[in-house]
Amino acid sequence: MSNKAVISLSTGLEDAEKVTVAFLVAVGAAETGRETLFFLSKEAVRLALTGTAVGAACDGCPPLADLFKRYEVAGGRYYVCPICFNAKQLDADNLIPGAELNGTIPLWKWIGDDPATTFSY
Repeated sequence: MSNKAVISLSTGLEDAEKVTVAFLVAVGAAETGRETLFFLSKEAVRLALTGTAVGAACDGCPPLADLFKRYEVAGGRYYVCPICFNAKQLDADNLIPGAELNGTIPLWKWIGDDPATTFSY
């Protein structure tokens, strides 16, 4: 069985419920001991900026800030698509803990030769 999980997220706060579901999956993987990596692209790159993940997607949904903190505490990491990030002229000095600008080649290197469980949102 794979011990790595990759969650690819291309949606930002324009669909907060989708972001919440992706983070619930990622938190579950990280908190159960899997090496877990988010690959953020398109509008999701904004989630890698300090202060962006605020509010809750729905009544009864956990606050996004709580999910982000749980993911960080569990050792979760983020690769942020540098093409998407730079196209939006965002500030790399404002990245959240565990986030770094890395594209698809570093993603494949992180996965390596072993299988990885993947989810895409």
